Amino acid sequence: MARVSPTFVRTSAPEFWEDVYARGGDGWELGAPAPSLVEFVDSTPPPRGRVAVPGCGGGHDARYLATRGYAVTGFDWAPAALSAARRLARREGVDVAFESRDMFTLGRDLPNAFDGVWDYTCFCAIDPARRAEYVRSLVGTLRLGGWLLAPSFWIERAGPPLRSPRGRQSREWMVLARRTGA
Repeated sequence: MARVSPTFVRTSAPEFWEDVYARGGDGWELGAPAPSLVEFVDSTPPPRGRVAVPGCGGGHDARYLATRGYAVTGFDWAPAALSAARRLARREGVDVAFESRDMFTLGRDLPNAFDGVWDYTCFCAIDPARRAEYVRSLVGTLRLGGWLLAPSFWIERAGPPLRSPRGRQSREWMVLARRTGA
């Protein structure tokens, strides 16, 4: 029988992520959309459609995508992050949905529901032992031809972003990938 690590259990619980936000341990919070996303969408936007933003936090990337014509749903485990995201969207008058969901069941819960997935830091924030499971979940949410950075995709464009937040320069890579039939 496989052993389940304590981290495996904790990172799947909303309480874990709520505590991360309460402690200010969310090092991914930029207070604005990721500069690499802005540059990428402004210069060579992926096809419009329904986009999922897993681990959306305060919803900055989700709101940005919505203002650029995408139908966006942001997902997070942490109620406080979702409340902040909804509050900011209302204040800015941006039409975007935010849902509390388990990132590992998105593919089962929302099969083939999205044309694209934007993941900036959710993949790297979760327990590395669950990353393959996470990718499979995201693959399940995508329609054929949908776009995401992950296995089971072919890369259409890739390269370093022109703009990255301070401290992340030369550490980021933007990729537009399309789901294959695999």
